[in-house]
Amino acid sequence: MNMNFNNPYQSYSHQNIWEGIKSSFKEGSNLTKLIYINLGLFLVIKLVQIVGMLTGSTIDDVIVRQLMVPAYPETLIRQPWSVFTYMFLHTEFLHILMNMLWFFWFGRIFLTYLDQKKLLSVYLIGGLTGAAIYIFSYNLFPALQDAKFIAYALGASASVMAVVFAVVVYAPNHTIHLIFIGPVKIKYVALFFIVTDLLYLSESVNIGGHIAHLGGAFYGWLFISQLRKGKDISSGFNSLIDSFFNLFRRKKKMKVSYKNTRKMSDEEYNKSKKVNQEELNRILDKIAKSGYDSLSKEEKEILFKSSNQK
Repeated sequence: MNMNFNNPYQSYSHQNIWEGIKSSFKEGSNLTKLIYINLGLFLVIKLVQIVGMLTGSTIDDVIVRQLMVPAYPETLIRQPWSVFTYMFLHTEFLHILMNMLWFFWFGRIFLTYLDQKKLLSVYLIGGLTGAAIYIFSYNLFPALQDAKFIAYALGASASVMAVVFAVVVYAPNHTIHLIFIGPVKIKYVALFFIVTDLLYLSESVNIGGHIAHLGGAFYGWLFISQLRKGKDISSGFNSLIDSFFNLFRRKKKMKVSYKNTRKMSDEEYNKSKKVNQEELNRILDKIAKSGYDSLSKEEKEILFKSSNQK
């Protein structure tokens, strides 16, 4: 007698989970997508490490080395992609856990004030700035010269620091609630980060990593400082990214629809736009002074709709 104990719902359940993940990635914000990319690469690396351990090969070391950014310029020339891949690469659970938690918390605050494109550009350019300062430091300072041939960097820390400091410079008095501490203004959280990185520079462990953190923080500060002057220094980079992704997007068939709606005159449109902008500015001022939690339900909805329209 043959008895089948297979669960008929098992494959259906797995399919649902996978479809849910794909849907979440496709329809989610840039914050969600960046976190998924980090987690996905982490899981792939772990699987490769398991294969390497079982087969006795060093394939995992070879792959990880190709994805980390090297401090030595001649090595960097042979793997230029690493200036991007390193900012998504983690090999230790606690490393990716802490980076993604901080990115999730501050990324949500970022999207309260600014739009999706700016989050992506701050993450990427912040990571590139961290890598650049990391490489320059190892080739500039005598104390690091001997280590530059074997020094490599990995992790999203520089990118996360860029997002953190962009938020801090934009809304320094925004309040968050920390476990065991209570409400804290984010400018004090940023100060803690900076002091910690500066203190660790005097130690021999992971000097390059802390230098990269400071590089990311510098870009976050620079981006918002220029944005307040009316200059978006990421606009050229955003155009380049848009052009790159447009190569992989399917062209949608044009749909023609007819609606019997009255168009607003230019005067009505401009008046409506001015009123909406004044209301949004009032809400942002209120957040800067009293924090996000001080908003009413209606004000939060206005802010959410405004963020999605950017």
